[in-house]
Amino acid sequence: MADGFDGLSDKALSIFTFAAYHRLLSGETVSSVIRKDGAGHEADPEGVSELEGRGLVTASETGIALGAEAQDFVETLVLALRREAGR
Repeated sequence: MADGFDGLSDKALSIFTFAAYHRLLSGETVSSVIRKDGAGHEADPEGVSELEGRGLVTASETGIALGAEAQDFVETLVLALRREAGR
């Protein structure tokens, strides 16, 4: 995995965890997640800023687009979860 992922904060990792959740539910590659849903749920602003600063995502007011490396990282998370679950 590229150095762009070294030392990510828990706030940044929470965004990838949310993407992994959607990946597991849908079975499809996740290229974006909701940043603000209008119902009080919101990605951590510091986590979003950190990922933007590393060039891993592009964020708008309501969404977070995952770059290619970020999408690959989500796949790595899903594989690690499955491996830990013995699948």
